[in-house]
Amino acid sequence: MKKIAVLTSGGDSPGMNACIRAVVRTALFHNIDVYGVERGYEGLINGEITRLNHRSVSDIIHKGGTFLKTSRCPEFKDLEVQKRGVYALSAYGIEGLVVIGGDGTFRGAKSLSDNFGIKVMGIPGTIDNDLAYTDYTLGFDTTVNTVLWAINNLRDTMHSHDRVSLLEVMGRHSGDIALYSGIAGGAEYILVPEVPYDLDEIASSIRKSSLRGKTSNTIVLAEGAGDREEIVQKLKEKTGINVKVTVLGYIQRGGSPNMADRVLAAKFAIKAVEMLKNGENSSAIGIKNNKIIAVDFEKAFSEKKEFDKELLESARILGL
Repeated sequence: MKKIAVLTSGGDSPGMNACIRAVVRTALFHNIDVYGVERGYEGLINGEITRLNHRSVSDIIHKGGTFLKTSRCPEFKDLEVQKRGVYALSAYGIEGLVVIGGDGTFRGAKSLSDNFGIKVMGIPGTIDNDLAYTDYTLGFDTTVNTVLWAINNLRDTMHSHDRVSLLEVMGRHSGDIALYSGIAGGAEYILVPEVPYDLDEIASSIRKSSLRGKTSNTIVLAEGAGDREEIVQKLKEKTGINVKVTVLGYIQRGGSPNMADRVLAAKFAIKAVEMLKNGENSSAIGIKNNKIIAVDFEKAFSEKKEFDKELLESARILGL
């Protein structure tokens, strides 16, 4: 394989720049020309393709976001639209593609492979950690540490004022950010979309802890686990306590990737490029039991993510 390209698609995640850098430098090491596609699949269908070299990716390993930019491109589901992307790749003589993103990005990659014979390697770049075939996705660890920083700061002021804090984090369908940051931050209550919860029980627990002299509590809420305003109102009605709300929002997506995500980015990228170099089948790259793996896209989609209910129960025990 003489030429490959790399793109980032969907929501950005910390470590994408580190991963692009590793893709570029690994390709160049193997004497493969490498191109960057700007703005994901939208840029692909518009022909926004630029050749990259060592200097193109200098001084980006520590930066959040993606210097190639990213976007969501719903119209890429249409085969006729995909043909425009295939034509853009062929115009540059590009034979292989590395895509960094989540579920939607991978589905586009699978279609390019199945319908047009493009060799595509998918790297899981999503903060939600919601792809079942891999233990961790790129950006998740950094995001959890960003949330942990917020919990630590909120805990100081909640303790000072004898208050209850509700911190809403990202996770529309996956509660992993809330779970891992909550247990690491010592949150008393973690609310996730995968597991039902009882506000009456939470309110009762808060009242009982108050009688024991515990005057501050932290609740971490995954955004998909319920409406924060309704939760706050119900808790106020049942406890008489004003719950202070903090919504982190896009702060979770940004920031310099930590060590874990930078190393993971390198491992994912090297695997993806070497598989393209060897002409192997299109695959989703991941990590399982600390080993870098490659699985068929269909297998990656078919596996169901199992939420770690034991860890959630551990958080409940520790938060008493």
